[in-house]
Amino acid sequence: MSENVIIFDTTLRDGEQSPGASMNTAEKLRIASQLEKLGVGVIEAGFPAASEGDFEAVERIAAKIHGPSIAALCRTTKSDIDRAWNAVKSSPKPRLHTFIATSDIHMAHKLRMNREQVVKAAVEAVRYAGTFTHDIEFSAEDGSRSDRDFLCRIFEAAIEAGATTINLPDTVGYAIPEEFADLVAYLKTHIPNINKAIISVHCHNDLGLATANTLAAIKAGARQAEVTINGIGERAGNTSMEEVVMAINTRIDYMNHVKTNINTSLIYPTSRLVSTISGIMVQPNKAIVGANAFAHEAGIHQDGVLKNPMTYEIMKPETIGLSSNRLILGKHSGRHALNSQLLDMGYNLSEEELNLVFTKFKQLADKKKNLVHEDLESLVTEGILRSSDVFKLEYLHVTSGTTVYPTASVSITINGRSVKCTRDGNGPIDATFNAIEELTRTQSELLRFSVSALTGGTDAQGEVTVRLRENGLIALGRGADPDIIIASAKAYINGLNRLEYLKEHPILTPEVI
Repeated sequence: MSENVIIFDTTLRDGEQSPGASMNTAEKLRIASQLEKLGVGVIEAGFPAASEGDFEAVERIAAKIHGPSIAALCRTTKSDIDRAWNAVKSSPKPRLHTFIATSDIHMAHKLRMNREQVVKAAVEAVRYAGTFTHDIEFSAEDGSRSDRDFLCRIFEAAIEAGATTINLPDTVGYAIPEEFADLVAYLKTHIPNINKAIISVHCHNDLGLATANTLAAIKAGARQAEVTINGIGERAGNTSMEEVVMAINTRIDYMNHVKTNINTSLIYPTSRLVSTISGIMVQPNKAIVGANAFAHEAGIHQDGVLKNPMTYEIMKPETIGLSSNRLILGKHSGRHALNSQLLDMGYNLSEEELNLVFTKFKQLADKKKNLVHEDLESLVTEGILRSSDVFKLEYLHVTSGTTVYPTASVSITINGRSVKCTRDGNGPIDATFNAIEELTRTQSELLRFSVSALTGGTDAQGEVTVRLRENGLIALGRGADPDIIIASAKAYINGLNRLEYLKEHPILTPEVI
C-alpha cells in the first residue's frame, strides 16, 4: 500500500526570507490560491508576529483558502501564539507551528537557556497552542546538530503535551543524507509515543543537499516534507518542492511506493508564478523547472530523443505542465483565447482584470508577432500584480547614439501625481535610472543589474532584474518589454516600489527553522 507524504509549502514564509523577495498581501494571495490548486497539504502562510503586513496576509489567506491546512509560525511565547492564532483562526484547517532551538550552541549562545528550560518552554507553548487547535506542529530548530537523546526527550514531551507533528529541521544545511536518514530512524525507534505524531523534515541547501536529505528522511520514515517552490529561501535556499515531488513520482519503486497529492501538471505554471512575483529568476539549468531542463543540444541526445524520448528524458515535459503543443497567441487572438490560456497558467482573473490585460496584450501583439506563456506572465505582472504601486512609469523618451550624448526624459506618477524630468548618463539606461532617481528621490544603491530574453528572436521581450539596497533593506525589481530600456525602467521602478512596501511593512526576521 502507498503511504502519503504531506507536502508542507513554506514559500510564503521561509521562501519570502530570500533577500529582496518580500511580497505584498495581494501577491501572497495569488500564490496561496495556486498552491491550493497544486494540491499542497499545508501552506505556511507566514509569521504573524513579524509585522502588520504579515499578519494581514496570513489572516486573508486563512479566510480565503479552504483546501490545505493554513499554518502560522510562532515562537514559544504566548504573545506569538496569540498573534498566530488570531491570524489563522478563520481557516477551516488552522495549524499553529511553534519552535525553539535545541542544539547546544543555540541554547548556550542565542537562547541562554539550559535544557530543562528549553523543554519547559516547548511543553508550555504546545499546551497553550492546544487551547486553540488540535493541529499543532513543534519544531526543534537546528535539530540536525542537536544531541539525539535530547531530541528524543523534547519531542516526546511535545507529543505528550499535544503536538501532532514534530519537525526535524536541518536549519543550517549541515546534514549528510545517510546521517540525516539515520537520525530520523533513531527518532522513530527511541521516542515511545512517536505513533501519535507525524515526523516532518525541513532542510536547507547550504551544501546543496536539501533535496537529498529530504528524500533520505522520507525513505527512513518521515511523512511530511517542508519545501518551497523553486527552492527559494534565505542563504542557499530550501528544499525544492518540484525536485522532491518529481523524485518520488519518478522513483516510486525506490521510495517505498510513497506518494504525494500534488497535481504535477501545475508544477511549471506555479514555478513561473512564484518567479514572476518574487523577482527571483530560475537558473536555466535548475532541475525540473529550469529553461534547459528538457532541452537537448548534443547531436547524440537529439537523435536518441527523436527515436524515443525516454532515452534521455526520465520524465515527460507534459507531466510538469510543459506542453509541446502550447497555443501561440497573436494580434488576431480574441479575449476568450487569452482567458483560456491564462486559466491554464493559473491566473483566474476578474472581468475587470481581464479587460486590462487584454488591452496590454493587444498593444504587445502589435509589436511582437507571436506571444507565449512568458509574455503573458509579464503582462499580468505589469497590469495586475503591480496595480497599487507608489511609483508608475508614464512616459520615457531616450536619445542615444555614436554622436549623441545619452539623455532620458522620464515622466512617472507618485501616488497618482505626475512628475517629470530629463537627465543624462553614460548610456541610455544610466540616463534613465538617473532621471528616475531624481524624481523618486531614492537613496537606494543598485547592487545588481541583469538582462535576459524571455524567448528567442530579436522581437523577444527583454527581462531585466535589479537588486536595490537602502538602509539595510534589500529589494528585487523585475521588468519586461520588447524595448530593453523600457524593461530596465520598469525593473528599477518595481524595485523602488518593493522598497517602499518594506518601509511600510517592516518585517521582524526571527531566528527560524
